[in-house]
Amino acid sequence: MSHARLLRSELRLLFGRRRTIALLVGLGAVPLLLALVLFVAQDTAMAGQGPGFIGRVTGNGLFLVVAALFLCLPFLLPLTIGITSGDSVAGEAQSGTLRYMLTLPVPRTRLLAAKGLAALAFAGAAVAVIAAVALAAGGALFGLDEMALLSGSTVGLGNGVARMLGAAAYVALSLTGLVAVGVFFSTLTEVPVGAMAATTVVAVVSSVLDSLPQLAAIHPYLLTHHWFDFAEFLRIQVDWAVIAGGLAVQLGWVAVFASLAWGRFVTADVTS
Repeated sequence: MSHARLLRSELRLLFGRRRTIALLVGLGAVPLLLALVLFVAQDTAMAGQGPGFIGRVTGNGLFLVVAALFLCLPFLLPLTIGITSGDSVAGEAQSGTLRYMLTLPVPRTRLLAAKGLAALAFAGAAVAVIAAVALAAGGALFGLDEMALLSGSTVGLGNGVARMLGAAAYVALSLTGLVAVGVFFSTLTEVPVGAMAATTVVAVVSSVLDSLPQLAAIHPYLLTHHWFDFAEFLRIQVDWAVIAGGLAVQLGWVAVFASLAWGRFVTADVTS
């Protein structure tokens, strides 16, 4: 089976599952619900309260994109990615289909790469759904207008949309390290729930460590440290060095955990 055919098969399997669809629908509901709450509360005493991104939404629907990413990034996105990547190999082992798949003329490396790419595709789709629903709901309820950046400077609508798309793309790429972690844990067990939980715990522990000033020396290398650097797209001049630095950290995590996953998977004695 060719790599392209195998990847298409994995994508159909992943995105054809009701669970995957439910996860995407749930993520898409976040910006929609946020928009409805802000729309109802905009003329009350609660108007303007909350983080800066959220407070700006009622004045310009474009800010709903960053507000929704801000809310989903700490827990919901890691949770859904933990579910999909943690299930990538362990789910097949639990159902008994992994051993059958390995009896076919499909190299283990190719199979693992296809599963990893499918998990990455879900991460991209998850962020895309949040951004798309946020743009639609923000535009419908609050309108899309010129964007006032953090410095107070204003950019045109087209530039603002491009910046929101850039922020979403950065968030999607920032989740690649967590995907690699999830695939690695998935190769260690035949119990998908264990791999899912372990992946989510890694993100939570990284966030906790990142909040401890005593560990400032390791902060730049933590999985979650650079996740919120998407705020760079709200500055008049995007500091591409900051963006590149954050993505370099993710590349390091991907390299380490993809290698560990490969080493485990190609040598494992698959019995299920």
